Amino acid sequence: MAKKKLFNRMLDGVETVGNALPHPATIFGILALLVAVASAISAAFGVTAVHPGTQETIAVKNLLDGEGIRWMFENVANNFVLFPPLGLVLVAMVGIGVAEGSGLLTVLIRALVLKAPPKLITGALVLAGVLSHLASEAGYVVLIPLGALLFLAIGRHPMAGLAAAFCGVSGGFGANFMIGSIDPVLAGLSTSAAQIIDPALSLSPAANIYFMFVSAIMIVLVGTWITNSIVEPRLGKYEGSEPAIELEQLTSVEKKGMMWAGISILVTFGVLLLTVVPENGILRTPGKDVLHSAFFEGMIVSIMIIFLIPGLVYGIVVGKTKNDKDVIHQMIASMKTMATYIILVFFAAQFVYWFRYSNLGIIIAINGAEILRGIGLEGIWLMVLFIVVSAFINMFMGSASAKWAIMAPVFVPMFMLLGYHPALTQMVFRIGDSLTNVITPMMSYFALIVAFAEKYDERYGIGTIISTMLPYSIVFGIVWTLLLIGWMLLGLPLGPDGPLEYLSPMG
Repeated sequence: MAKKKLFNRMLDGVETVGNALPHPATIFGILALLVAVASAISAAFGVTAVHPGTQETIAVKNLLDGEGIRWMFENVANNFVLFPPLGLVLVAMVGIGVAEGSGLLTVLIRALVLKAPPKLITGALVLAGVLSHLASEAGYVVLIPLGALLFLAIGRHPMAGLAAAFCGVSGGFGANFMIGSIDPVLAGLSTSAAQIIDPALSLSPAANIYFMFVSAIMIVLVGTWITNSIVEPRLGKYEGSEPAIELEQLTSVEKKGMMWAGISILVTFGVLLLTVVPENGILRTPGKDVLHSAFFEGMIVSIMIIFLIPGLVYGIVVGKTKNDKDVIHQMIASMKTMATYIILVFFAAQFVYWFRYSNLGIIIAINGAEILRGIGLEGIWLMVLFIVVSAFINMFMGSASAKWAIMAPVFVPMFMLLGYHPALTQMVFRIGDSLTNVITPMMSYFALIVAFAEKYDERYGIGTIISTMLPYSIVFGIVWTLLLIGWMLLGLPLGPDGPLEYLSPMG
């Protein structure tokens, strides 16, 4: 009892500290100002580093002298507009908005859960959680309460259903079978960071897809085992008063819409393949291989189309989309949810580009790489440590894109100088970030999860959620780390144009 009280007090402390933090946009504004001050101090002390490739001596540029202030004033707009994640996300959201606004994404999740055989219902729920990453909020808002309702309806503990869905939606954040809306964001941030070292390097949103695909299978299998073998037995029989209700089945119109949406996606995939697979395909850049074709360089457009076409077809069939105005309204609705992100990007872009201009990023990377090399911390153990660091930071800062915007300019160049490709650094960050998503009160939807749980027992609170979800964090952490180690030992690429090693063009 004493240990439980101590644990709950610790969680209360974490929540208090987290709630006291400023808005992420404010944090980036503060960080940008700190970069300016640090650049002035470092320049005054003559801080330098020798580039290991060119042997050039790199000095800190003072952002607070005349030249630096003029540069900042002239480039505020450019920093914002040219920040890679901004355009990538907004383009993707055009298609995702239609798929979500038409109801296609929600009905797909319902169909997957409702049609699964009873023995496979837990796995289907975890799988639906992983797939829900394709939608912006459907997983948290729709699937997690649906998971609790489903388990209650079939005579199982609703908290086990909630946990199974939650582990797929949030714990499996770094795993998926397809590219989701977060992938272009992280790839854009990684690209900006990598260009501190190599201005020609660009990271594709698909750079981690091979590893993510295998990770998704792992999340489904391991998440199902944890739910059935650890979480549900611990919860015991549900003794609450919440009555079981019958889940709403898919209507004939929804089924028809899904069928035609499925046909449209097959046709869309076929057309896209015809543009890139044949050597004379219109999106095959002459003289370059498939991975460096216009198709992969502009993959964000393909992502938009893959969501837009079936979303449009589904909406027309079910009557949700009657004319062009409905389509535009669906797109606008998705963009409304981006308002906070756009403001966040404005301040994040200033921080990232000020950091790059000052040369603090590359100097920290060079000196940090030398320290790590000097103590012999490289390879697998370095990546394991980075998983732990990412998981720890996630306990205090919920937004993955906000964290990566801060961490990428330091760790991506540092690891590049040690010979590791940005695709690997990004993937390792995603693993660590995923592990503590389900146990940190700083996660954006954590309060909503607590509210869902209180519906079944008013005594359920933050401690209940964290103690229920902790087994997922621990087991996922062990298995996912072993998967990464095996992947690195085999030397497998993480995705198209996503190798493990980085070879500098300067040698």
